[in-house]
Amino acid sequence: MSEAVNTAVAGAASLEASAGAATDVVLSGWLQAGASPLFWPAIVLLAILAAFSIYRTAALEGHWAGMLTATVFGLWVVFFWEVLVRCLDVSRVFLPAPSFVLASMAEHGPKLWGDFVQTVGRAVLIGWAMGCALGFAVAVAIDRMPFLQRGLLPVASLTSAIPLVGIAPIAVMWFGFEWPSKAAVVVLMTFFPMLVSTLAGLKAAGKLERELMHSYAASYTRTLVALRLPSALPHIFNALKVNATLALIGAIVAEFFGSPTSGLGFRISTEASRMNMPLVWGAIVVAAVTGSLAYALLVALERRVAFWHPSIRGSK
Repeated sequence: MSEAVNTAVAGAASLEASAGAATDVVLSGWLQAGASPLFWPAIVLLAILAAFSIYRTAALEGHWAGMLTATVFGLWVVFFWEVLVRCLDVSRVFLPAPSFVLASMAEHGPKLWGDFVQTVGRAVLIGWAMGCALGFAVAVAIDRMPFLQRGLLPVASLTSAIPLVGIAPIAVMWFGFEWPSKAAVVVLMTFFPMLVSTLAGLKAAGKLERELMHSYAASYTRTLVALRLPSALPHIFNALKVNATLALIGAIVAEFFGSPTSGLGFRISTEASRMNMPLVWGAIVVAAVTGSLAYALLVALERRVAFWHPSIRGSK
C-alpha cells in the first residue's frame, strides 16, 4: 500500500503548481463570479485534479481503501459545491453552501438532536426492530407450514404495495401524533422485505446438506438452527440493510402528515415553509449520515457474524 501511496503522491506532484494556481483563481473570484476569464478553466483544471486523486486513491489496496476513496470523493464534492454556489451567487433558498448548512447545524444543534431522538431513537429503531422480527417470524412459519404460503404471501405482498402517503395519515389517526404512529408505518414498510429475503435464504441451503441432516434424523428445529439459518444469514442481513434506509425514509415522510413539535420530518416540513433552507439541509444531512452509519454498522456486523460464508470471504 505504501508503494501505491508514493506513486499517487508522485503523480499528484506534477499537478501541484497548476492546481495551486487554479485554486488561487477560483478563490479570487469567490465573491465576484465571472470576474476573471480564467475562472472556468481553473474549475476544469481542479476537476481534472479531483478525478486523478480519486483514481489514484481507488487504486490503493487495503482494508481502508474503499472508505478512503469515498472520503476523498465526498470532500471534492463539498469543495466544488461550496465554490460554485458562492462564486455564482446562488440563492440560499435555492441551494445553500455547505458552510451555511454547517453553521445552521451548529446554531440549532440542540434542536436537531431532539429531532434525531424523536425520529431515529424512537420511531425508526422500534419500528425497524418490530418489522424485521415480524417478517422473520412469518417467514419461518411459512417455511415450517407451507400451506400458510397461499394465504400469507399475498397479504404480505399487498402490504408492500400500499402507498406510504396513503397509510401515514391513517396511522396518525389510529395511533396519534406521537412516535407510535411513525413506528407503525415503519413496521409496515420493513415487514415484506424481511419476509421475502428470509424465505429465499432458508431455501439457500444445499440439497446434499439437507439430505445429510435428514439421514441423521435431525428435527426441523435442529436443521433450521444448525444448517438453514446460517445459510440464510447473507439474505437476512441484506434485508436488514435495506430496511435500515427504508425505516428512516418512512418515519420522516410519516412526520409530514402529523407530528409533535420535534422530528426530522417535522423540521424539514416546517423550516421549508419558512424558507430556512440551511436548516432543512442540516436535517437532511443528519438523516443521510444516520442512514450511512447504520448501513456501515450492519455491514461490519455481517462480516463478524457470517465471516465463514463464501459471499463474505469473496468480498474481502
